[in-house]
Amino acid sequence: MIRSELVQKLCSDFPDLTQREVEKVVGALFDSITGQLAEGGRVELRGFGAFSTRSRDARVGRNPRTGEPVEVSAKRVPYFKPGKEMRERLNLGEVNAE
Repeated sequence: MIRSELVQKLCSDFPDLTQREVEKVVGALFDSITGQLAEGGRVELRGFGAFSTRSRDARVGRNPRTGEPVEVSAKRVPYFKPGKEMRERLNLGEVNAE
């Protein structure tokens, strides 16, 4: 699902809200999560999961076209850890199949 599909789904679930209002809410949510992560914080949504960042050390990578070594600088990358309820819902089909 992409952002526009999420907005359309929310518009159909909440017909009393306009598409513009839903877009503002979705945008504010994503901006808040991104802002908190940029400050080095963590965002936890109970039953869904937690967003955080992890550090990656500098390393020597390879250009896939030429095979030439390339310096890759250290950076922080976003990380998502699903919550227990989400993991249980995702694996519900596998339990029923046994």
